[in-house]
Amino acid sequence: MEGRAVAEEPDQERLAALEKRIEAAKAVVEGPRRTHQKEDYSQAQLAWRMVIELVAGLAIGFGIGYGLDTLFGTIPIFLVLFILAGLAAGVKTMLRSAQEVQERTAAAAAKREED
Repeated sequence: MEGRAVAEEPDQERLAALEKRIEAAKAVVEGPRRTHQKEDYSQAQLAWRMVIELVAGLAIGFGIGYGLDTLFGTIPIFLVLFILAGLAAGVKTMLRSAQEVQERTAAAAAKREED
């Protein structure tokens, strides 16, 4: 019976090699998908950030303009002026965000080229 028990013991070297092959296969299958999902998420996040910045600028301009028109009892001249100012501020903020992302992307590309 002892001879049979020894024959049934697993070969540790073969098990270690099999585990390495399984881990390598998992890395090949799961690696690109995770990176791709992260990339898509960051692009969607950037798009929403820019939309929110633009809408926030418009909303703040609308609020200030409406408040001034109500306060002074004027025609909606302040409303129009501050909506345009809010639009300009929102676009400026969007452009600044896009520039930050572009600089970050260029830095990452330069770092990859160094490696």
